[in-house]
Amino acid sequence: MFLLFALILVLAWIGAFVMFHVAGFLIHLLLIFAIISVIVHFARGARAKA
Repeated sequence: MFLLFALILVLAWIGAFVMFHVAGFLIHLLLIFAIISVIVHFARGARAKA
């Protein structure tokens, strides 16, 4: 679920970066949330397997 969420946020970040270059701060927030989502996904996955 978190991996899908991260993928959606990365795609939104790329799309917004191309379309709305002016709103750079908010666009980069999407990228940060996507990275956090990937980290949480792998952290929970590692705990579930252990």
